Order: sequence, then C-alpha cells, then structure tokens
Amino acid sequence: MVRLTADLIAKSKNNFKKKKRGISLQEYLRTLTHLYFSSQNIEDIGDLSMCRNLTVLYLYDNHITHICNLDFACNLTHLYLQNNNITRIENLSNLLKLSKLYLGGNRITVVEGMERLSKLEELHVESQRLAPGEKLLFDPRTLHSLAKSLCVFNISNNSIDEVGDLAALWEIQHFSATDNKLANIEELEEVFGSWPWLLQMDLRGNPACKTTKYRDRLITACRRLKVLDGRDIHEVTREFLINWKASKEAKKKKSKHVMATFNSPPLTNDAMVGEGARPPHVCCHANMHGWKLQQPYRVQQLKGSLYRQLNHVAVTSDMCSPTHT
Repeated sequence: MVRLTADLIAKSKNNFKKKKRGISLQEYLRTLTHLYFSSQNIEDIGDLSMCRNLTVLYLYDNHITHICNLDFACNLTHLYLQNNNITRIENLSNLLKLSKLYLGGNRITVVEGMERLSKLEELHVESQRLAPGEKLLFDPRTLHSLAKSLCVFNISNNSIDEVGDLAALWEIQHFSATDNKLANIEELEEVFGSWPWLLQMDLRGNPACKTTKYRDRLITACRRLKVLDGRDIHEVTREFLINWKASKEAKKKKSKHVMATFNSPPLTNDAMVGEGARPPHVCCHANMHGWKLQQPYRVQQLKGSLYRQLNHVAVTSDMCSPTHT
C-alpha cells in the first residue's frame, strides 16, 4: 500500500536536488506550495501537516478511496483528485480558500460536504463510475452554500435526468452536462434562463437536443449565452429569435382576445329587475312571447285596461252605425 507522507515526499526524485543543498526536511516541507504525486499508485493520504503553505495538490490517477488528513491545508486553492476510487466528498471543511476542485472519474453518488467552501469557483464531478440504474444526486445544502461562488460546473456523463435543483446556482458562467438523460426542454429553459451570467453551455448527448427548435429555444431563454454545444451564438441571430418569439406571442394573445370576444354571451334584457329597457336589436319576433311573460305585473294591468276601453269604444260605435239601426 502506497501512502503519501513526508517521507515519500523526501524520497521523490523531484525533490532530491533541493535536499542536497543542506536544507532540513522540515524547512523544505514548509516552503512547499505545490505537490505533484499523480499516477503514483497512492491509496491513502498520510500526515502532511508540515506542508502548511501548500496551495496546489496533484493526486489524480491514483487509487485513493477517502479524502482525509487535509485539515491542515488552510491555504490550499487547487485540489486534483480525479480518477481515483473516492466514494464520498468529505473532510473538506477546513479548506476555506479552495477555489478549484477536480473529482471526476471517481465513485461519488452525491455532491455534498461542501457547505463551508464559500470561495469554490470550479467544481468538476464528471463521469462518476456509478452502479447500473444510479444517477448523480445533489445535496440542497451544498448547492445553497455554493450559490454565490460557483462559476464553472461540470456534471457530464452521470445519468442525470433533471436539473431543477441547480436553479440555485445563479452565478454559473460555464456549464457542462453532456451525455446525460436530460429530456425536458421546458425545464432546461426555466433553469438555465434563470442564470443571468451563463456564457458557455454544453448539453450534447442529451435527448433534449433532438427537440424541435432546441437550439433556438435555449438561445432565446439564455440572454447572455455566447457558446452552445461548441458553436458560437451571433448577436444578430439572438435578436432575430427574440423578436420572432415576441411577435409570435403577440399574435397568439391577439387571437385569444378575438376568440374571447366572439364567444362572449349576448346582451340580455334586465327590464324585469329594473335595470333598464331591453335593447331594440334584441327584441325580435322570435322572443316576443317570452318578452310578454317577463313584463312586470303593473304593465300587464295597464294593457288589460287599454284593451277593455278599446272594446267598449268599438261596441258603442257599432250600436250607433246606420247598419245597426
């Protein structure tokens, strides 16, 4: 088992010449700012507490299973741990200056354990070696903590089928999610459209890319996007698509208004409830019978009295006529 320790650092060929200058091991370890131990079959991180000025640590392409013994590295800004056997993101709470973290090609199932990394700008967790049927998940607490700092995020090739939780990461500028299972174009428009600083995005290899007008819809939703799926976006193209969408929505709105007016109910007579006379254009012969039935009782009385008077006049006239005599 190969373990990264101070002795291993002292024995490394890269540091042999510096040791021969007469510098003590402790003094030398205190001056170290970069450590290069990639592809060294390392399985564990030992005691490196004497390397207090360490800022960059290269440990990719090894066999490390746990992130440990890094509490001392309060000045660490770059940590390269891709292509190991790490299953969990842990023991990073003291790395308060960490700005770039590379964890691609491991066995991580949940993006978590970074609640205190308020200066983290880049996070790479692509191509995790997951079990069949699993997908990479995101702890909401970590996403909330990284919301104000994370600018570059790579989650490619992790069987991810939704990105709703990522809406919290509103400082994202460069985003890569290639070769996943993203299919809901409406969700992509909503989430990525809420990232005001998004400049570059790569979604190649997702089902959503086959959606009609996929590229046009994302260009319209993401107003600052400059590169989509490796292709530049020209400002003239964006302006045309935005104007076309606005025109389409205006026509749709106008059409709805016309249909609503056409389907509105006809005016009704409210005379029987004392709200005014029935409009003349509604008083057609077809509804006169109903109109009579709806008249107030007082009007009907007056009409009856008028009919009786007319009948009386008619009878009197008949009696006085020569024929009758």
